Amino acid sequence: MANISAADVNKLRQMTGVGMMDCKKALVECDGDFDKAIDFLRQKGQKLAAKRAERDANEGVVLAKTNGSFGAVVMVNCETDFVANNADFVAFTQSILDNAVANRFTAKEDVLEMAIDGRKVADLLTDQIAKIGEKIDLAHYEAIEGVAVSAYIHPGNRMASVVALSKEGFQEIGHNLAMQVVAMRPVALDETSVSPEVIEKELEVYRAQIREEGKPENMVENIAKGKLNKFFKENTLLSQESITEAKTSVKDFVAKADKDLKVLGFKRLELGA
Repeated sequence: MANISAADVNKLRQMTGVGMMDCKKALVECDGDFDKAIDFLRQKGQKLAAKRAERDANEGVVLAKTNGSFGAVVMVNCETDFVANNADFVAFTQSILDNAVANRFTAKEDVLEMAIDGRKVADLLTDQIAKIGEKIDLAHYEAIEGVAVSAYIHPGNRMASVVALSKEGFQEIGHNLAMQVVAMRPVALDETSVSPEVIEKELEVYRAQIREEGKPENMVENIAKGKLNKFFKENTLLSQESITEAKTSVKDFVAKADKDLKVLGFKRLELGA
């Protein structure tokens, strides 16, 4: 049996980020062979991932980034806020986002298959599980393209957004809109882009409320449609009141900057939403 020194254990810890006791056990099990010990720890991570698969991972980090004409927002979940607030975990999430944006990936599946330093992100997530001892999951990844894309990360890394514009040179407008998306939580860009499923769900709620109030049945549909119009005004980005300029819709706020400037779309992620 190989003589496992404290220096050997520390070396493996520096290579993997796994705790000292687990590194010592791996080296003992693998008779001091570092390559086998690393594989041992990765297998341990896979086993731990399987054990924790059913656990809730409701904490995490949400980040956004743009390279000018392309932007993305990512959410990596964990189990506790202690891990979510750890600088190494934030840096791990940032590395995924940096590489995804550099490659202009648009789908989560592509990000999971993406290699960082020769390892797939899916495998790196498993490594993090072995290192941290919590369920770690790439929960969401959303991307958008435009002539110019702005990003905003709310302090605390729990909410972030990206907004695409049709023209360059409006960085402040883009930043303000990205903040608006985080603060006001619009469900769509405008009335025409609200999904039929959301519309029908809202109408069902309104109809039930109206009937509960005892309104005549022949009035229910018209009142429900009126409530739906209010929903559109409050919950679609272009119709919302601007957080930058009171009593002005976002659509008019953008038009004041340039009548030809258009908001092409947005993506937003929030922990717990």
